[in-house]
Amino acid sequence: VQLVESGGGSVQAGGSLKLSCAASGFPFSSKAMSWVRQAPGKGLEWVSGISAGGGETWYADSVKDRFTISRDNAKNILYLQLNNLKTEDTAMYHCAPSQELNCGGGYCERPQFYWGQGTQVTVSS
Repeated sequence: VQLVESGGGSVQAGGSLKLSCAASGFPFSSKAMSWVRQAPGKGLEWVSGISAGGGETWYADSVKDRFTISRDNAKNILYLQLNNLKTEDTAMYHCAPSQELNCGGGYCERPQFYWGQGTQVTVSS
C-alpha cells in the first residue's frame, strides 16, 4: 500500500492550491476516500470524502463551498482543490480510504497501514 500526497505549499489567505494523492497497492477504484488534516497540536480532522465512483461527496462545515474533492479512478489519483484559503486551513493534509479512518465527532484515528507522508499547506495572512 502506498499513498503519496503532493501539491501543498505556502500561500496567502484567499489563495488556492490543488492537492493530489497517488494511490497504489490496493483497489483504489472500489474504495471511498477521504482527506484529513492535522494542525500543530491538534487532532486529525476529517475534511472531505468521496464515494468509490465519485458520484457522492461530503465536506466538513469548515471547508464547504471552498474545497472540492474529486478522483480519477483510471489514474488512481485523488484530488482536493482548495480555494479561498484561510489561516486556519494551515495543516498537514493526508488522504486515506474512508473505512480505515475510524472518525467520530469530526476527528479521526490515523490508519495503521494506509498512510502517506502528507503534504503541508501553510496559509499566511
